[in-house]
Amino acid sequence: MSGAPVTTYGSENATMPLSPAEARVLACLIEKETSVPDSYPLTLNALRLACNQATNRHPVVAYDDRTVEAALLSLKSMGLVRFVHPAHGGRTIRYRHVADDRWRLSPAELGVLAVLVLRGAQTVGEVRTRAERHFDGDTATVDEVLDTLAARSPDPFATRLGRRAGEREARWAHALSPGSADQDALDIDAIDEPDDLAAPGLLRMTPDGSGDRVGDLARDVAELWARVERLERLLGLDEDLSSG
Repeated sequence: MSGAPVTTYGSENATMPLSPAEARVLACLIEKETSVPDSYPLTLNALRLACNQATNRHPVVAYDDRTVEAALLSLKSMGLVRFVHPAHGGRTIRYRHVADDRWRLSPAELGVLAVLVLRGAQTVGEVRTRAERHFDGDTATVDEVLDTLAARSPDPFATRLGRRAGEREARWAHALSPGSADQDALDIDAIDEPDDLAAPGLLRMTPDGSGDRVGDLARDVAELWARVERLERLLGLDEDLSSG
């Protein structure tokens, strides 16, 4: 057998390349654990809504249940997600991440990584503002956390990008998905605008501007689902209908 080192899923230091959908699902679980602890772990419906949010996301996506479920199964096989089976007569499976244990990351490191995945490439100042809640009780600075993520071996979790024309600060991007940093380096749109990517599940902008209408439709659907979820909670259904 060859004595060359091999990066495997069993190595806690390996990032194990994730697809864009897997990275989005994992980052949403990390985000919601802190932002809505009373609703965490998340149901499939709540997780899909989190992925498809029209705000605080770059790019905006329109995942269906099948896309989210496939990502969850893949993340579970990597040891990054666990399925929480219902108890006391419930029928809804919920989902939580275990990336902190799997990758040995602190809450601050997880929070910064999630912000980079969900919001695209950002300056240190932008990351500091958006990841503030994850630093509760942590004395590390955002600069230190970014440097730590970038220094992970054998694969980095984050990478520093060069400055874009007219900008004074360099930006940082996550390195969980192959090519994600390259795309962010080429992206000339604002952080909150949809990306022009052809990957499945992403909203694609077209020369005639029809992508704007698609984006509006996705936002409308996401808002309707949010209202349905609130009504189900008020009626005591709590997503059981979706698993029946």
